[in-house]
Amino acid sequence: MILVSGVAGFIGFHLAKYLLKKNKKVVGIDSINNYYDVSLKKKRLQYLKKISKKNFIFIKSDISNKTNLEKIFKKYKIIFVINLAAQAGVRYSLQNPQSYIKNNIIGFHNIIELSVKYRIRHFLYASTSSVYGMNTKLPFVETDSVDHPLQLYAATKRSNELIAHAYSYLFKIPSTGLRFFTVYGPWGRPDMALFKFTKNIFLGKKIEVFNYGNHVRDFTYVDDIVKSIFLLLKQAPKTKININLKPHLSRCPFQIFNIGNSRPVKLMDYIKEIEKNINKKAVIVYRKLQKGDVKATYASSKKLFNKIKYRPKVSIKKGIKNFVSWYREFYKIK
Repeated sequence: MILVSGVAGFIGFHLAKYLLKKNKKVVGIDSINNYYDVSLKKKRLQYLKKISKKNFIFIKSDISNKTNLEKIFKKYKIIFVINLAAQAGVRYSLQNPQSYIKNNIIGFHNIIELSVKYRIRHFLYASTSSVYGMNTKLPFVETDSVDHPLQLYAATKRSNELIAHAYSYLFKIPSTGLRFFTVYGPWGRPDMALFKFTKNIFLGKKIEVFNYGNHVRDFTYVDDIVKSIFLLLKQAPKTKININLKPHLSRCPFQIFNIGNSRPVKLMDYIKEIEKNINKKAVIVYRKLQKGDVKATYASSKKLFNKIKYRPKVSIKKGIKNFVSWYREFYKIK
C-alpha cells in the first residue's frame, strides 16, 4: 500500500492517477484546505475515484494531526510513503508564515517519525528548487550550497531535507528528497503563473509580470515529475559500506534529486506560447522584482538520469498546449 499525502493537490493528484493506472493500491490523504479553490481539489478526487474505487482510499486528514495520521498507518499497513502535503507558495509565506511551520515542519516531522515507527521501505518527500536561493552558478547541482534561502517556504523545505538526513542516519530509513522545478500542467494550481495568465488572458484582464519579465524558469511538465517519482520509488537508497566515503555518507540511506526539465525558458517566451494557444494577446503590467523571488532556475538532471535512466523531456510547446486544452474543456470555454 502506498500512502500519498497531499493527494488532492496538483502533483499528488497526478501521481495518484499514475499509480492507480498502474494498478497500485493508494491511500490518499489531504486536509482540503482553502488555500485555493476547494472545488478543484474535490473534482480531482472524483476523477481518482472513477479510475479505481477498489484501489483508491481517500481520507480527509491533516498531517499535523499525528493521532489521526498514526491510525492510517496502523489500519492500512503502509509500505511506501510519498509526502507531497505542504503549504505551497513562495509569496504566501510572506503573509501567513504560521501555516508553513504547522504543515511543512510539524506535519513533516509527524509523517517521517511514523514512517520510522512502522518501518516504511522508502520515504519520498517533496522539496523545491527554491532551496538554491541566492545561488547564481547555473545549472543548479545537488551538491551546491543551499544555505541561503530567500523566504520561509524555502527554509521549511530545506529543513525537511535536514530532518530526513538525520532520521536516515539515526534510524536507517531510506529517504529520497525531490527538488521540483516550476511544475506546470493540466489540473494545475490557480495561484501559479500558467493558471493565472491563462485565466486573465481569456478574460481580457491584465497580467502582472514581475522583474519586468526578466525571469528565467526551468518549467517542468507534471507528467515528467510523476514518472520520475515512480521510477525513484523502486530505487530506495541503501546504507553504503565504503571506506572512501565520508563517515556520515557511508552509513546513511539518504539521497536528493533535482527533477527539472534542464531547459530554462525566458518568462516572456513562456507568455508568448500561452498567447499563441489562446490566440489572444496578453495585457501586461510590469512590476519590479518581488521580495523573496529568485531570478533564474536551471536544474542539472545528470544525477537523476544516472539513477533512473530517465529525465524530464516535455517541451513548453507541448505542455502549454495540453494545459490550455484542459482549461478550455474544464471551464467550458469555446
